Amino acid sequence: MKNTVLKTSALLFTLALATGCATGLDEIRATADRAAADAAAAASTAEAARAAADRAAQAASSAQSTADRALSAATESQACCEANREAMDRMFQKSMSK
Repeated sequence: MKNTVLKTSALLFTLALATGCATGLDEIRATADRAAADAAAAASTAEAARAAADRAAQAASSAQSTADRALSAATESQACCEANREAMDRMFQKSMSK
């Protein structure tokens, strides 16, 4: 009888341990699954940020190109203005010398 009680107790202890380990494994799996989901979400967010940065860089490049063209046009206009002023000064000088 004493032997049967010991065997039954050992069996119950083993079952309790196995159940506890299974529960622990389930918790570990759940934690790992959550970590994998979080990593996937972080990767998706990083990819979206990279795409936004690429669009911003492209917009900045386009703006720089527009600014360069505007500077070139302004420089040409200034040169034309200076040339016109010089021509008008020469004409004025010619008319005053007559």
